[in-house]
Amino acid sequence: MTESQPEAFVRGNDHLDRILSDPDIAAGVAETHRAAEEMDRTYAMNLAMIRKAGQMTQVEVAKKLGVGQGVVSRLENRGDMLLSTLFDYLMATGAESASIVVTVRGRRVELDLSQLRHPHTQPEQRSA
Repeated sequence: MTESQPEAFVRGNDHLDRILSDPDIAAGVAETHRAAEEMDRTYAMNLAMIRKAGQMTQVEVAKKLGVGQGVVSRLENRGDMLLSTLFDYLMATGAESASIVVTVRGRRVELDLSQLRHPHTQPEQRSA
């Protein structure tokens, strides 16, 4: 009986790189990632949905903003508001970042709302 040679060790990343070098497999993986990101995305129909996603009550948000609960209720039901007010509300709900994304002539443009509160800091370059 002959002893079998142990298989050579292959780093996981090297193995993945080899698999992903196949264009069909790489395209399938990329599509799966895009689909997963889309499934993870939550579309808020109003500010209350954002607050609820943060598992917060109006009273808790009001305390963070230094206002009464009635002010938060009015904010959540307003038709329009200043972007800086929107940013403050979003941060009080526990948002980690806040931006508005628009599409102009087929190009995605992102406005980082934190720049409204801290205009002297340089935004990170992001490709969209």
